[in-house]
Amino acid sequence: MGAAYFYHLTRRPLEATLPMLLTKAMGAGWRVAVRGVEPGRMEWLDQKLWAGGDSFLPHGLAGGAHDALQPVLLTTAMAAGNDPQCLMAVDGAEVTAEEVQRLDRVCVLFDGNDMEALDRARGQWKALTDAGCSAQYWSEESGAWEKKAEK
Repeated sequence: MGAAYFYHLTRRPLEATLPMLLTKAMGAGWRVAVRGVEPGRMEWLDQKLWAGGDSFLPHGLAGGAHDALQPVLLTTAMAAGNDPQCLMAVDGAEVTAEEVQRLDRVCVLFDGNDMEALDRARGQWKALTDAGCSAQYWSEESGAWEKKAEK
């Protein structure tokens, strides 16, 4: 049974935080699905990851011929074609309690400077923990990632 990790982004934007988390997940040997809500935003993330600078993160955008082979697959679908062990939900993408229980890790990344995103993450935390899922809340408010809550 996995756990949901909530990442409250306050200092660095998604495009700076996501590569760090993807690198850690891949270091654990996990295939990862990054689930968003808008295809255009996933295309934007795809471009940001390809232009990643110092580190190369092999990944693909869902809908290609090789989805099943991708270590990281960017998608808006509930089912990812790369059989992931880890799901990273961005931009308020839906996460189910069944996914948290089935996968090794589910990460929910949300913009702490956006009240709508903050409210959505709070709702997800409540729904998942009420369903019996383990959850951790991480904040970068101090400048370093710190675990602030665990349930």
